[in-house]
Amino acid sequence: MELIDERIIELQSKANDIRVSIIESLIEAGSGHTAGPLGMADIFTVLYFHTLKHNPKKPEWPERDRVVLSNGHICPVLYATMAHAEYFPLEELKTLRKFGSKLQGHPHREFLPALETSSGPLASGLSQAVGMALADKMDHGLTASRRIYALLSDGELESGQIWEAAMLAGKEKLHNLCAVVDRNNIQIDGYTEEIMPLESLSDKWRAWNWHVIEIDGHNIEEIADAFASAKSVFGKPTVIIAHTIPGRGVKEFERDFRWHGNPPGKGPTDMIPAEEQGRVALKELRTLGGKIKSEHE
Repeated sequence: MELIDERIIELQSKANDIRVSIIESLIEAGSGHTAGPLGMADIFTVLYFHTLKHNPKKPEWPERDRVVLSNGHICPVLYATMAHAEYFPLEELKTLRKFGSKLQGHPHREFLPALETSSGPLASGLSQAVGMALADKMDHGLTASRRIYALLSDGELESGQIWEAAMLAGKEKLHNLCAVVDRNNIQIDGYTEEIMPLESLSDKWRAWNWHVIEIDGHNIEEIADAFASAKSVFGKPTVIIAHTIPGRGVKEFERDFRWHGNPPGKGPTDMIPAEEQGRVALKELRTLGGKIKSEHE
């Protein structure tokens, strides 16, 4: 379905609201990851509010699409998106990482049953998604209408298990599988191309018989078009390589790997004092970098 301008603006606004919720929950938790969740907010917004076949009121609806978050440490964006989609109340985001909360530091299905999988160990998510897609293909063949979406980080592509799963998916021609790689070029210790170079990334996926789409991971129309294109591909799985900016929306956080695993208040202090980081981040997001007047000033 082609997006009209009004719908694009609506999704952009929703993504910004999700970013605000991410920062609010991280401030409350006092721990967690900042850069990746902010960078993936646009992808998750389009997925949950435009592309995904799901029903928040019936999370175990058999015909739903499946979402597997492999890089579980970016779960603040998953939780915030699910809350905005009304899987649970927004107020519950304040319980992130707290003892007994449904919103654990890595997604845990036994705590939040609406999740498809538990995640934490990097690189295992694609294998799980391949298993789901293969089972559906075995049950329904080319008529399988359910889509399996696997969300991956670029850093975890350094693990061999990813490529074993990719090889199997290509061999089995899993047209019902769509992987999304968050190509933000950072990991906890630095920049991916310095730690373990990944390029040419597209060629690696093509070598395992995947259809490859590269997009700007912050362009709502490109994201929606990529998901739509993936549905039309038969005979092979699709991978969307989404070029994103880690820390998107807060200029002091953007592209700085030091924000990979730190929440506001515990991040690098060379640009913003620790005690000001949360306030500055929320102000920038609420005013779109100063483009609009804040109601919270």
